[in-house]
Parts: sequence; C-alpha cells; structure tokens
Amino acid sequence: MKTKEWFIGLIVAGLIASAAWISFNPASMAAPDITFTSITGEKINLKDWQGKPVIVTFWATDCPGCIKEIPHLIELYREYHKRGLEIIAVAMYYDPPNHVVEMTRTKQLPYTVTLDLRAEHAKAFGDVRLTPTTFLIKPDGTIALHKIGTFDLKDMKNRIDSFILDSAVFYLVPKLQLSPLYTSIGKLAKQSSS
Repeated sequence: MKTKEWFIGLIVAGLIASAAWISFNPASMAAPDITFTSITGEKINLKDWQGKPVIVTFWATDCPGCIKEIPHLIELYREYHKRGLEIIAVAMYYDPPNHVVEMTRTKQLPYTVTLDLRAEHAKAFGDVRLTPTTFLIKPDGTIALHKIGTFDLKDMKNRIDSFILDSAVFYLVPKLQLSPLYTSIGKLAKQSSS
C-alpha cells in the first residue's frame, strides 16, 4: 500500500515540477523590451531588431568559458551578420569597464559590446548570474535558446540557419504579390461550396 502511495506522490511531484519548468523556462518567453548602450555609445532597442535572429550573451573578461566562446561568436557574426544575425555581448556588472573595452579592442570583437553596470539587463533576462549565459532570440522576438555555459557551435548554426530561412520566407511571401492568387482560390472555393 505504501509503495502505491509513494508512486502516486512521485507522479504528482513530477507533474508539478514539469509544469513549473514550462512556466518559468526562459526559452518559452518573449525577449524583454530593453535598450542597450554599447561601449561606443550607440543605443540599441532589442525590439528594433525584431525580424532578425539575435544572440544576447552575458560574459565577463575573467571567465574562461566566455573567452573560449569569443572565436565562435566572431565566426557566427562573420558568417551570418550579412544575412541578418545581430549579436550583443553584455559584460556583467562586476566586470571593470576598462577590462571590457580593452578585451573588445584586443580581440577585435566585430559585434556590439555593452556594459551592464547596474545588472539591469541581467535581471531583465531572468536574473543572469553565471557566465557565459547565452540567449538566442527568434526573429519573432521569443527566446528560442537559453544556454548556461558554452554553447554548441554546430547546434547554434543549425538554429540560426532555420531562423534565417523562416524569416526570409515570412518576409518575402507578402512581397510576391500572391493576393490575386488567393483571391482566385477564395472565389473558386466559394463557387464549389454553393
């Protein structure tokens, strides 16, 4: 009898944990509506990049995993930026700004680098505390990936490829002037149902 009760309790606990994970999983939420200021003074509202895939990565200059990811981020930027990808590297609040600026210069980071001096961006993304933490945002503005630790480059490329293809189809189809075709199909459908 106790085994049956224990088993039912385990199932209920699993269901509650699954529901909580789905509810609080950042990978199923919309990206926050925030504005970044780059280390060069440029203001970037994340919503302005809707329609493009965006990587937001939280990093620190003293983080070995972050340093390991830099070549991957540079590769992604060079391969996908002309096709729409944007990358923002958010330096953690505890990272000295002069270290961030110096590393940006020495590593020749081609993507946007910003400081998070009051941890506002980290809080907006679910209170990020560990680095590297990377978010991949779909062109529709929802978070597709929330990765703590170094990301898998091949997986990231596959995801970006699918988002670029999807957004190209989404934005090109209205430009193809298909509305007369849809109107004709609609008329035929009405005639056949009469």
